[in-house]
Amino acid sequence: MSAPASHDRLPLHMPETERNARCELAALYRLLAHYRMTDLIDTHISLRLPGDSGHFLINRYGTLFERMSASTLVKIDSEGNVVDEFYPEHRVNRAGFVIHSAIHAARPDAHCVIHTHTAAGMAVAAQRAGLLPLSQHALKFYNRLSYHTYEGIAVDVAERERLVADLGSNNAMILRNHGLLVAGGSAAEAFANIYFLERACQAQVQALAGGVELVQPDPHICEHTAQQFEADDSEGITELAWEAALELIASQRDEYCS
Repeated sequence: MSAPASHDRLPLHMPETERNARCELAALYRLLAHYRMTDLIDTHISLRLPGDSGHFLINRYGTLFERMSASTLVKIDSEGNVVDEFYPEHRVNRAGFVIHSAIHAARPDAHCVIHTHTAAGMAVAAQRAGLLPLSQHALKFYNRLSYHTYEGIAVDVAERERLVADLGSNNAMILRNHGLLVAGGSAAEAFANIYFLERACQAQVQALAGGVELVQPDPHICEHTAQQFEADDSEGITELAWEAALELIASQRDEYCS
């Protein structure tokens, strides 16, 4: 369920579906700020506009996640052009366009895409073994996690094909020497994916820092657990967690929906 939109600053003639999408995406930005998954003005989250496969919302470049609101988001097309009749002056980050446009164009099921540069995510992205099955959180991604080799700052449109090929049908990917990327069929699903992936990376960094022998579950237990996570998602637990998380920023609702 999207948080209700406020009409204080958004144009009155904006379609209700776009109002609600902007409000939902702004809430997601603020939740990532709440969980300290930000990197000053870099990294980005995008959301496909409902019923509009060619356009998606992304952050105005230069706005902190903590300050994101419905009116600081910008609508762009699959080529990265700003097509926002309400905020045509907004600027977007080109690397954000390259990464997000690739996923949205190739994966019609990927309605929301999140990219982060957290310390734990970057640390695991630099480890040759990648994400290890050391925690229950990590097992959510067992045999369901992709990797993309670092090619420099993602401003080259030619990299899009390789990003998409590496992601495949998975909803989570580690960008080597860079950070984390997840997708979801909704803001709720994408939030759950980045929350668990980030926590898994944090746990791995701390476990490796202990300097003692680590225990890894048997492969069949790892696969069994991954399937259990998938069953949980189908039972509405992801949406339930999203609604609970929104309560953490409930006092900011009027601000982020404006």
